[in-house]
Amino acid sequence: MTRHRPCPAAPGPLEEYATRFDDLFTRLAQRRGFREYLAGLLAPRDRNKTLTALAGAEPVTGAQHPAVQRLQFFLSESRWDADRINSRRLELLLADPATTPHDGGVLVIDDSGDRKDGVKTAHVGRQWLGRYGKTDNGVVTVTTVWADERVYYPVHATAYTPSKHFPKGKNDPGFRTKLAIGADLAAAAREAGFVFRAVVADCAYGDQDGFRGELAAAGLPFVMALKPHRGTWAYGPDAHTPVDATRTLTWDGPDHPGDWQAVTRTFRDGHTETWWAADATLGWWGPDGTCRLVVATTDPETLPDKATWYLVTDLPRPGGPREAESPYPAADLAEITRIYGIRHWIEQSYKQIKDELGWADFQVRSDVAIRHHQVLVNCAFSFCWAAWFADHPPRQYDTEPPQDGTAPQPGPGRGERGAAPRRRRPGGAVVAAGAARDPRLAFPWIALRRWWPAWSTAPPPPQLQALMNSVAAGHGLHLYLPN
Repeated sequence: MTRHRPCPAAPGPLEEYATRFDDLFTRLAQRRGFREYLAGLLAPRDRNKTLTALAGAEPVTGAQHPAVQRLQFFLSESRWDADRINSRRLELLLADPATTPHDGGVLVIDDSGDRKDGVKTAHVGRQWLGRYGKTDNGVVTVTTVWADERVYYPVHATAYTPSKHFPKGKNDPGFRTKLAIGADLAAAAREAGFVFRAVVADCAYGDQDGFRGELAAAGLPFVMALKPHRGTWAYGPDAHTPVDATRTLTWDGPDHPGDWQAVTRTFRDGHTETWWAADATLGWWGPDGTCRLVVATTDPETLPDKATWYLVTDLPRPGGPREAESPYPAADLAEITRIYGIRHWIEQSYKQIKDELGWADFQVRSDVAIRHHQVLVNCAFSFCWAAWFADHPPRQYDTEPPQDGTAPQPGPGRGERGAAPRRRRPGGAVVAAGAARDPRLAFPWIALRRWWPAWSTAPPPPQLQALMNSVAAGHGLHLYLPN
């Protein structure tokens, strides 16, 4: 077998990470493009991370620069398999004790809509974009994320193709709804070796009976939100919506909670809040039915909109008649509240980091280029955790799966908002993810590599080239001169 030609090294710890993918690229240009693309995604954001930004060229007028054209070819024309790259990324996450999944975590299904102009881009269409809260022209991608109270990262991503792209519309055999894509991605995560306590999703998925049925048929437990006024068939005098079912529960104040039970939520800064949770009955859903309706709120009397969850789950009640026959371990009210609370932790933070890494900044049209871009963003996301844990090994009790089948309990500084380092939000994506071994090692190299070609077409002076080589090798800079 022919040995690979040596490739220019990426800055600092990124080279060690990129080397693990080298055998999946057949050409030197591909290995170099992989490093340059990741370095650009991880650099501080001063403008949209288009190809000109990733290559350090001037917007618009620099589109024909050789460095930009190389990245364009790497993204759109080069024949490398995005699925194989993503599989290797997942293998690295599974093999690392700091990020390996355990059965106390959850698999969050969500979709991300990004506005795009025109009609020529693959998967584009006028559709609901949840990020903007309106219908607009854009591309929607269904994603799965594994998460617990300590760490979270993307697993799979598949773009949703609107029906207008198919000859027979929604009746075309190739058309797949977001719900079908989400169910397939959840099954793919399990096949890839990911374990989790439950599949979690918001009401856009939880309100769909068919989607919950697909998960149940695949043997995947779920905890999903319902809209407060989602109508359900029931006999005339019975409750017809989750709100109606909740109003039938007895509550006489904190000292006499009646049907409610106090549960404790622990947040990132260590503070705790007392919530109240209860099993309610709605139609065929009940504490001991095939599905349970669980309500969690800060105030059972007023049921505030922003702090009340209506959840449907097929996890059995402890001590109930379904506990023995269910394939899933029983979950009490505190456990169900914890499971869904993880989704709230990552809801904004996960999207902010993806945006910082340039998830929606692609300016390519083909399906291949979009899939290449998305898998590269996910690689940059996972590198952040690899670099962080390289210098900050987690404590043993943070990574060991629970031995008694229960969920891991938050330790000091842990909770639904994660560990302290992830709260930092300086300029670059690496720092925003709380992950870089030392961002100062990468950013000067990226800046120098961009600034010199903009200044001169001649090679850098020997002293400057030596400085660039030193920083690229991972050596820090002396920020203060001796007296």
